[in-house]
Amino acid sequence: MSLLRVESLGKRFGGVNAVDDLNYEIQAGAVHSIIGPNGAGKTTLLNLLTGVYRPSCGRIMFEERDLTGRTPYEYAAHGIGRTFQNLQVFFNMSALENVMVGRYMHERCGLASALLRFPRLKRAEQACREEAAELMRYVGLQDYLSAAADAMPYGALKRLEIARALATKPKLILLDEPAAGLNPTEALDLDDLIGRLTERGVSVVLVEHNMRLVMGVSDHILVLDYGRKLAEGSAQAIRNDPKVIEAYLGSAVASAGSETSADTPAGLVGRAVAGAGSAGNSSAGAGQIGSAGLVGTGAR
Repeated sequence: MSLLRVESLGKRFGGVNAVDDLNYEIQAGAVHSIIGPNGAGKTTLLNLLTGVYRPSCGRIMFEERDLTGRTPYEYAAHGIGRTFQNLQVFFNMSALENVMVGRYMHERCGLASALLRFPRLKRAEQACREEAAELMRYVGLQDYLSAAADAMPYGALKRLEIARALATKPKLILLDEPAAGLNPTEALDLDDLIGRLTERGVSVVLVEHNMRLVMGVSDHILVLDYGRKLAEGSAQAIRNDPKVIEAYLGSAVASAGSETSADTPAGLVGRAVAGAGSAGNSSAGAGQIGSAGLVGTGAR
């Protein structure tokens, strides 16, 4: 039985079909990656799966419950957590307080307890603080337990969002470009963290441009192009799929299958998605696509 299933899911913005008639299943205990060129509909799909957007059509089923049209906090209450493509951190709070925010739906003390400072509230706050600190250690932020959020480096803030998402006690966590802006060492550490999330019993959906990371951690990959499903399957199948190669590198490359092994479509796309970046995009980090226009944080 699938953990999450979407049926004929669609989202329109005016005349643009950002997600178009998508059928897709996410299995429990696995790492599912969603890839595609900028504007393919990846972040829109994540926004649909967390209630930020209401679908124009179709259904979203989580553990056989229909969550279509529910609010973001209802998705979170059912066990779907997420991080964001653009950091959503409370910079006027400490790092620890940011993680504590994720536990709000699991706290049971009401207004009267808060006003009168009952012992029960103090115990709950201490337990919340201790759990938040443990989650920070879990994601590798033990050196920032006393830090202000606005004093943390970018890579640490990415992990802070993951810790906050884990504080909601999710069954499924959606990571929207968690490796964007990270250096190669930080990206390698993220690879290890994602593996540990599944060991913790949390299923993972990863939206990412860093193909080295995607190919290394994914049990299953979905490829979107212009809002539609282009391909899905294992990392090996996706790496060698001519349709995927064409979407990233163009039809001329996709039809070059008769060349030597290093110049076959699989070889070419392998170098493009696993290399350290080309002159066309000197800012591309290790493992990111080095062709101009394919790396970035498109709104969809």
